[in-house]
Amino acid sequence: MKPELFTGEAHKIWKQLATESAPDLLQMELDLYKKLLNFFQVGDYYYYIFNFKTLEFDLISEGIEPMLGYHPSEVNIAFLVNKMHPEDRPWFLSFEDKTAQFLAQLPSEKIMKYKNRYDYRLEKKDGSYMRVLHQASIVQVDEHGGLVRTLGVHTDITHLKPNGLPVMSLIGMDGEPSYQDIDVKNVFIESKEMLTIREKQVLTLLIEGKLSKEISKALNISKQTVDTHRKNMLHKNNLNNTGELIGKAIRQGWI
Repeated sequence: MKPELFTGEAHKIWKQLATESAPDLLQMELDLYKKLLNFFQVGDYYYYIFNFKTLEFDLISEGIEPMLGYHPSEVNIAFLVNKMHPEDRPWFLSFEDKTAQFLAQLPSEKIMKYKNRYDYRLEKKDGSYMRVLHQASIVQVDEHGGLVRTLGVHTDITHLKPNGLPVMSLIGMDGEPSYQDIDVKNVFIESKEMLTIREKQVLTLLIEGKLSKEISKALNISKQTVDTHRKNMLHKNNLNNTGELIGKAIRQGWI
């Protein structure tokens, strides 16, 4: 999903929950510290405050630099969107949309008793990807129940979950029930064919364990053509080898 499309969809979701008024940040300081206790995780982390009125960060902690390599002054919503793994952007939007639907049906006194929790990958300054556990909870609402600010924490869980699809939970605090591993339909995924008909034929035979020369014979094309199709499939999907290609094809249901 392209960053500009992602940002537009995210803004639509967040504006549904936003408010026109924005009380002083200092008024929420005590609640913020209390919330931090509920977010504590073992591992490297940084935290931020997101403002629903400006659709930007009010604050990003200095912990982001040792984790991802970026100084807090570099980071805004647009920057973070560009650093999010393209495959994870549709999941992020689906999770935020599901959270918005959930909060909308809660009574106002319970809105601040839940945090959403899910994972996705962010690109580090050195070009590698880190999987972060995203946790966010409302820390400020206005007198009408409109959302003003959220506190979010990103924890490095790369060592705990090196691969796999993102998953989401809604965690209740102060005695509220939790909803683990929620079945979220990825309604924001782009519907487009990633592979040509011939590439799918080559890929099907690769999944069966065939070598390039065997695929060449089966499809009545040259081995060089088979190798070209393989390289094209790796390039268009930003993959490094055939194993990654086969794994992604199976996860995404291309075949």
